[in-house]
Amino acid sequence: MSELDVRYSDKRTAERYIKLGMIDEKDYEKHLKALPDVAEKGERLQAEADEYILDEDLNEGAE
Repeated sequence: MSELDVRYSDKRTAERYIKLGMIDEKDYEKHLKALPDVAEKGERLQAEADEYILDEDLNEGAE
């Protein structure tokens, strides 16, 4: 990998670095494949909202 440490970058930043030629796409893909699978550590959650805002509600004040 080049001098940039992609471990501290999110997907969007890494994509921008690849486009700019700051990191090599093949090296980045190799880095992703080397990451451990931590899916079993995830937890399912359910969120509820007290009030729902619809897209049409947002557009009412724009007229």
